Amino acid sequence: MTNLVEAIAKSLVDEPNRVSVSQEETPQGNIIKLRVAPNDMGKVIGKQGRIAKALRTVVKAAAIRKNERVTVEIESIDD
Repeated sequence: MTNLVEAIAKSLVDEPNRVSVSQEETPQGNIIKLRVAPNDMGKVIGKQGRIAKALRTVVKAAAIRKNERVTVEIESIDD
Protein backbone atom coordinates (compact mmCIF):
# COMPACT_ATOMS: atom_id res chain seq x y z
CA MET A 1 0.00 0.00 0.00
CA THR A 2 2.88 2.37 0.74
CA ASN A 3 4.26 1.75 -2.75
CA LEU A 4 0.98 2.94 -4.25
CA VAL A 5 0.97 6.16 -2.21
CA GLU A 6 4.63 6.80 -2.98
CA ALA A 7 4.19 6.31 -6.74
CA ILE A 8 1.20 8.65 -6.88
CA ALA A 9 2.88 11.31 -4.74
CA LYS A 10 6.14 11.24 -6.71
CA SER A 11 4.24 11.82 -9.94
CA LEU A 12 2.58 14.93 -8.47
CA VAL A 13 5.47 16.82 -6.85
CA ASP A 14 8.42 18.88 -8.10
CA GLU A 15 10.87 17.22 -5.69
CA PRO A 16 10.17 13.47 -5.88
CA ASN A 17 13.41 12.63 -4.07
CA ARG A 18 12.04 14.30 -0.90
CA VAL A 19 8.89 12.16 -0.78
CA SER A 20 8.84 9.62 2.03
CA VAL A 21 6.12 7.20 3.03
CA SER A 22 5.90 5.25 6.26
CA GLN A 23 3.28 2.91 7.68
CA GLU A 24 2.16 2.55 11.28
CA GLU A 25 -0.05 -0.23 12.57
CA THR A 26 -2.67 0.67 15.16
CA PRO A 27 -5.61 -1.25 16.65
CA GLN A 28 -7.97 0.83 14.47
CA GLY A 29 -6.03 0.04 11.27
CA ASN A 30 -2.95 1.13 9.40
CA ILE A 31 -1.87 4.76 9.12
CA ILE A 32 0.15 5.70 6.05
CA LYS A 33 2.13 8.90 6.56
CA LEU A 34 3.08 10.76 3.39
CA ARG A 35 5.78 13.39 3.89
CA VAL A 36 6.64 15.88 1.15
CA ALA A 37 8.67 19.08 0.84
CA PRO A 38 6.88 22.19 2.15
CA ASN A 39 6.63 23.75 -1.33
CA ASP A 40 4.98 20.56 -2.67
CA MET A 41 2.19 20.45 -0.06
CA GLY A 42 -0.19 22.37 -2.31
CA LYS A 43 0.40 19.99 -5.20
CA VAL A 44 -0.40 16.97 -3.05
CA ILE A 45 -3.44 18.53 -1.38
CA GLY A 46 -4.86 20.34 -4.42
CA LYS A 47 -7.56 22.98 -4.60
CA GLN A 48 -10.02 22.50 -1.76
CA GLY A 49 -8.32 19.17 -0.95
CA ARG A 50 -9.47 17.43 -4.12
CA ILE A 51 -6.20 15.62 -4.87
CA ALA A 52 -5.77 14.52 -1.25
CA LYS A 53 -9.34 13.23 -1.22
CA ALA A 54 -8.79 11.33 -4.47
CA LEU A 55 -5.56 9.82 -3.11
CA ARG A 56 -7.37 8.68 0.03
CA THR A 57 -10.20 7.22 -2.07
CA VAL A 58 -7.79 5.17 -4.19
CA VAL A 59 -5.96 3.88 -1.11
CA LYS A 60 -9.23 3.07 0.64
CA ALA A 61 -10.44 1.12 -2.39
CA ALA A 62 -7.20 -0.88 -2.49
CA ALA A 63 -7.43 -1.50 1.26
CA ILE A 64 -11.00 -2.78 1.01
CA ARG A 65 -9.86 -5.37 -1.52
CA LYS A 66 -7.35 -6.60 1.08
CA ASN A 67 -9.95 -6.35 3.87
CA GLU A 68 -7.91 -3.71 5.75
CA ARG A 69 -8.51 -0.28 7.24
CA VAL A 70 -6.11 2.40 6.07
CA THR A 71 -5.85 6.13 6.78
CA VAL A 72 -3.57 8.49 4.83
CA GLU A 73 -1.99 11.46 6.60
CA ILE A 74 -0.11 14.13 4.65
CA GLU A 75 2.68 15.99 6.40
CA SER A 76 5.34 18.51 5.49
CA ILE A 77 9.02 17.67 5.94
CA ASP A 78 10.62 20.23 8.24
CA ASP A 79 13.98 21.41 6.97
